[in-house]
Amino acid sequence: MIRLYAFLGNHGREYRGNRHNVAWQFLESLPFYGELRWERKFKGRFAQRETAAGRIWLLMPETYMNLSGDSAAELMRFFQVGPAELLAVHDELEMAFGSFGFKLGGGLGGHNGLRSLEARLGTRDFARLRFGLGRPEHPDVAGYVLSDFSAAERELLAASVFPKAAAALGLCMEEGFEEALKRFPKVKAVD
Repeated sequence: MIRLYAFLGNHGREYRGNRHNVAWQFLESLPFYGELRWERKFKGRFAQRETAAGRIWLLMPETYMNLSGDSAAELMRFFQVGPAELLAVHDELEMAFGSFGFKLGGGLGGHNGLRSLEARLGTRDFARLRFGLGRPEHPDVAGYVLSDFSAAERELLAASVFPKAAAALGLCMEEGFEEALKRFPKVKAVD
């Protein structure tokens, strides 16, 4: 069972609309987001939520992306959550924009948040929910992920991608990661 949902992003107003912060944008779009009571601890903000499957934690590391593992590892140590009970929600360059999907383990794809998690946990075999950004047509990958979504992209995320991904995340929370992985390994949410 997934007990910790870590939404990877960069802390700070200037990063709010960035592609790299799509996980935070998704979290803030969830129907239950307004009901959560957030606390500051573990180098981030976290909230608890009761589900049919049991208690879960949602975490927004405020360490910046490249140190996300510090925040997650502190919470995991405190609440005795193992790597097999972690789901990292993050952006993915190797998936087209408008797609999302669950994955277990795999490569890091140059993602500094995933690299930090692996360094702190000693494994990359944790669950993931990925949001596709697509690769830029120019070599400045860092500039691309740290740029804001366009108005049209934000509209597609809000109208199609996030609602479909919220349903998939709900399935994961209620019925388990294996079921979510089976049903939503990769979903193209926009045409």
